[in-house]
Amino acid sequence: MKDVLEFSLLGQSLALSAQKALFWNEGDCLIISDPHLGKAGHFRKAGIPVSSKIHTDDLVRIDLLIRQFRPRELVFLGDLFHSNKNNEWDIFSDWRAGHSGLKIYLTRGNHDIIPAVHYSAIDISVVESLLMEPFVLTHHPEETTSGYNLAGHVHPGISLSGRSRQGLRLPCFHFGATIGLLPAFGNFTGYVAISPAKTDKVFAVTPSAIMSIQ
Repeated sequence: MKDVLEFSLLGQSLALSAQKALFWNEGDCLIISDPHLGKAGHFRKAGIPVSSKIHTDDLVRIDLLIRQFRPRELVFLGDLFHSNKNNEWDIFSDWRAGHSGLKIYLTRGNHDIIPAVHYSAIDISVVESLLMEPFVLTHHPEETTSGYNLAGHVHPGISLSGRSRQGLRLPCFHFGATIGLLPAFGNFTGYVAISPAKTDKVFAVTPSAIMSIQ
């Protein structure tokens, strides 16, 4: 099994990473969905002790992806920060300062309640959707006539059964006829089992590899 799998879609070459991210070769663009940074701090406010290391580890993973693919642009497909600003915003802001030459977009998700002015202050463009032909990038999956939709929000997973009927659920990439779903990038997130059509393409992700399921 490989940690990167090449997949052709609409004549475009996509590199699907076991780090739960997608690199679009022709667009020179790294695409990540649902990091949910700051979620640990949100839980700590509620009295639930969760270390912020889980998010610094996610930022390290993004650094590794940037070094691996050397993208010109980075697009977050929503839910970049889980809730309001907290101490973990400062960690993220410092991380952003270390990548000043990289253009970053955020397609706003339902958890993205931090005003856009705060993102603008650290040179991140907040948009509702992003047309990058032949793709339309959004947080929520949507049918569109403008292009093939790449989205997040769902946190897709796939349930697998072994010969002894043991069950295993893994995050996955799911490409249907008009919509492609990315797995949630953040390690402090769950995922929901999907029911793909027979013609869909599904790629399951383990901690170290990615594999084609159908």
